[in-house]
Amino acid sequence: MKIKPKDRKALVEAALGKRPCDLVISNAQIVNVFTGEIYKGHVGIYDGFIAHIQCDPDGRHTDEIKLIGKNYCNAKGKYLIPGFIDAHAHVESTMMTPRNLAEAVIPHGTTTMVTDPHEIANVCGIEGVEYMHACSTGIPMRQLILIPSCVPAVPGLENSGAVFSEKEVKSLLNLDRVIGLAEVMDFLGVINNNDRMAAIIDAVDEKNLFLEGHAPGLSGRELSAYLCAGPNSDHESVSSIEAREKIRSGMFVDARESSITKNVEAIINGVRDFRYFDNLTLCTDDREPEDIIKNGHMNDVVRKAIKCGLHPIDAIRSATINVAREIGIKNLGAISPGFAADMVLVDSLEELIPSAVLFEGKLAALNGKLTVDIDDMFFELEERNTVYIDELKAEDFIITAPVMEGKIKTRVIKYSDFNSADTEFLFEELPVINGRIDISFDSDLKFAAVINRHRGQNTKGLGIVRNFGTSFGAVGSTVSHDCHNLTVVYDTPENAYAAAEKIMETGGGISCAAGGKALENLSLPIGGLMSGKPCEELALEADKMKNALRSLGLTESENPLLRIATLALPVIPKAKMSDLGIVDVLEQKIVSLFE
Repeated sequence: MKIKPKDRKALVEAALGKRPCDLVISNAQIVNVFTGEIYKGHVGIYDGFIAHIQCDPDGRHTDEIKLIGKNYCNAKGKYLIPGFIDAHAHVESTMMTPRNLAEAVIPHGTTTMVTDPHEIANVCGIEGVEYMHACSTGIPMRQLILIPSCVPAVPGLENSGAVFSEKEVKSLLNLDRVIGLAEVMDFLGVINNNDRMAAIIDAVDEKNLFLEGHAPGLSGRELSAYLCAGPNSDHESVSSIEAREKIRSGMFVDARESSITKNVEAIINGVRDFRYFDNLTLCTDDREPEDIIKNGHMNDVVRKAIKCGLHPIDAIRSATINVAREIGIKNLGAISPGFAADMVLVDSLEELIPSAVLFEGKLAALNGKLTVDIDDMFFELEERNTVYIDELKAEDFIITAPVMEGKIKTRVIKYSDFNSADTEFLFEELPVINGRIDISFDSDLKFAAVINRHRGQNTKGLGIVRNFGTSFGAVGSTVSHDCHNLTVVYDTPENAYAAAEKIMETGGGISCAAGGKALENLSLPIGGLMSGKPCEELALEADKMKNALRSLGLTESENPLLRIATLALPVIPKAKMSDLGIVDVLEQKIVSLFE
């Protein structure tokens, strides 16, 4: 797969000097991601592509004709590196629209993102993917789209707003910037040769497109089976030993540094004694507005890799050419003739603060500010309410037991720690008063409800969680991977109702309540996932929400906003909730609340 120039013959002529370049960048310290060298040179750009690089690193002193351009830029000895490529991201998880996200990340040097719109696909189906494609058109960055593979993530364990089969996947293959299949999360379905997953993978593999993986904890024969099925990347590695085995197996490991899950340090510690790093890539997965403003985007992930001991050029390679090779684009991610002219000027290869960002040979950002206007566009979907829930009452959040008084052995979902989505099952003897489960004696226990919020469905799952983090009150959210049903974690039905009611009023988002009243609300009315507000404004609103959540006791979580987001994700081991009940992830079945 290649990014094609509009006029190949004209590009060849520009390379030969038979026609002037559009832009010549002179006096740059060019970082060569093929060889690991740095040398002085001048780069000629024609119609969005690199036509020629004038340099003499071997001291041959050739009598080459000087590059001629219509415009010139003197780099004054700054480092010129390829534009950063985010190997795996969900635009919806930034809570911004594709256009507003572009405005936020381009000044940090991100010129390409490999995006998986399965969040909006689980809410709005094919129309949601088409919206993400249309909304990312005509912006000064490249948002490449993968077709969601798991809508819902695991059929039969949850209900979403749409269902994708081979038919839906094939129908989306013709969108301009679709490059493959998004993370194949139903890893058990893949290794067990599930007919649905096999048909979806085959539909994309027949086109020789990229197959993105999702393989948490897979090892040995199961990892081999997953690789034999087709997917060849993973962003779910959390330990050194896991990353080592996957890279040894030829898998691309997308080391993730999101706003909630940070795996770069563990992965770099595990692989830095390897001789080659060709299969090491970097990604953000989910990064919030405040995080982007304070720390950056892909440049921050690369900085983290460098701080963990990776050589700066190896870290840059892991966010440029390695990603391009992973996704199968032959002329992206390097400063080389015939490659897309996406480049970044920086003063330091360790700090990686861009002074200039070029996309397709044109200046997109200068000294941290966007230099290109991103036009506003109207999309009907952005105005649509997607939270369809029948009228709720506080009584809907009461968990009744099959006995009136005494104690009952109850299945409890326990979080492993405050910054992880990993969970396990416990059985605890809980008191029953007047036929209701009572948890008032233990502030670490909370009720949980997952209520289907998609049109035409009326399902509800109830359960109990431990180690969630709140001391009191309720937290509710329609940002609840991956079906994005309304999820509420609460101490009393009254608080649960107050949080849920506020979310329903605003068309989706995150809310918290105490004393039977809503305390704070973060409105995300686009699909119940995104806001139409720009990064800075949204960051302020998100910060208010975080402070409210901390007031309920969520002080140990690095990012309290997303603590609730993975409770209903039935592809992350081992115990989860859905609108159908309690999910045993490894057994792939709904299990009873009571033994």
